Amino acid sequence: MYYNQSEADMQYPSVLDFVLGDVTGDGIPDKIYLTGVRTQSSPYILDITLVIQDGRTSLQISVPLEENAGYNPKLSLWDFTGDGIKDIFIGIDSGGSGGIIFYYIYSFVHNVVRRMFDFQIFNEQYQYSVAYKDNYKVHVIGKYKSERTSPLQLPTPADDICIAEENNKEYILDISNKGNDYLNEIYDENGMLKEPIEGFVDPLSGMYPVDFDSNKVYELLSFQKIAGRYHADGLGYVQNILKWCGNKFVLDSQYVAILGADKKE
Repeated sequence: MYYNQSEADMQYPSVLDFVLGDVTGDGIPDKIYLTGVRTQSSPYILDITLVIQDGRTSLQISVPLEENAGYNPKLSLWDFTGDGIKDIFIGIDSGGSGGIIFYYIYSFVHNVVRRMFDFQIFNEQYQYSVAYKDNYKVHVIGKYKSERTSPLQLPTPADDICIAEENNKEYILDISNKGNDYLNEIYDENGMLKEPIEGFVDPLSGMYPVDFDSNKVYELLSFQKIAGRYHADGLGYVQNILKWCGNKFVLDSQYVAILGADKKE
């Protein structure tokens, strides 16, 4: 999305969000900010930047974000790696009709900035095909792609070996409860497709830190909307659970959640 500002509309950078916590690992709380340029005529924010102030030395470092404009930027601190040091979790609403959200996760251990998660890399790797089939079925199939490694990822310990799932599962959705008006546009009286129809799965539209193991180490629960003939034709969500493994987040498990229908009497 592009927003054109006049000089009269331009504002100086301001603090958009703030958290306090130890992200360097020295036991002293650090100050973490999101700053950006607000505008008088729109809630759209430009030049969103991560700023970290070391609690021990008061030195600051600014980290520009690749996607640095949007709405409602938020940050929070969680331990994703299990080292007992908080990592920085950032979310920015894109404002588009698809509800797409920009997510980044950064580490700042020993005052070294490393990007642990980038939503664009996730969207490249977690893609799917969606195809309507006869007898009121829709097939959703993950498209496995080799990983694009971020140059800022953490180094991998030599003895850290992970078993990860691959995004190549197949799911069969039953859409027979979508209603006669909907189904009659797509299927004949015998339940056969009138013509080939393909749907799609959105990019990342929600991601939440969750401690599934209750061990104070957080995983990521992500959501991607499954759509049919058009975006408002929601069929469900692909849910991926990612966990930190050595130098990156890997797929731990994957599910599809479908939308229910009113119970028939």
